[in-house]
Amino acid sequence: MTVAERLTLEQGLLLALLVVDTVLLALLELFFLPLRIGVVPVPVTVLVGAVTTPWLVSTTAKLVRPGLSWVPLVVWVLVVFGVGMLGPGGDLVLIQDWRALLLLGASALPGAMVLGGGLGSAASRAASRAAGRAAGRRPGRG
Repeated sequence: MTVAERLTLEQGLLLALLVVDTVLLALLELFFLPLRIGVVPVPVTVLVGAVTTPWLVSTTAKLVRPGLSWVPLVVWVLVVFGVGMLGPGGDLVLIQDWRALLLLGASALPGAMVLGGGLGSAASRAASRAAGRAAGRRPGRG
């Protein structure tokens, strides 16, 4: 597959669907970040972001094209910063405390690691090294 190759209709629709999912998840994570139970902050959307952002990046690489797997991560960052800083009615939606940093770190960092091949590749490299060692052994040499 060359870089100049166009996306098929199915790939384009899947990419559009994944981008819409990314926007909706980023908005959900952003708007529910200040959630509290009583006086205790409960940033459950950080967990949502930590799971969904890397999943969106890897799903784009698998279903659409590996060269376009950066799209969900960039869209997520743009939505979080765009809506967070210039929110509805000019409000600052991205709260200015540890929860915002936690959201950014727990969502964008794993997404970037998946994009760069950092998550999962260490385990696959270790497994392939072990398989290579096992294949190179002669019978009777434990």
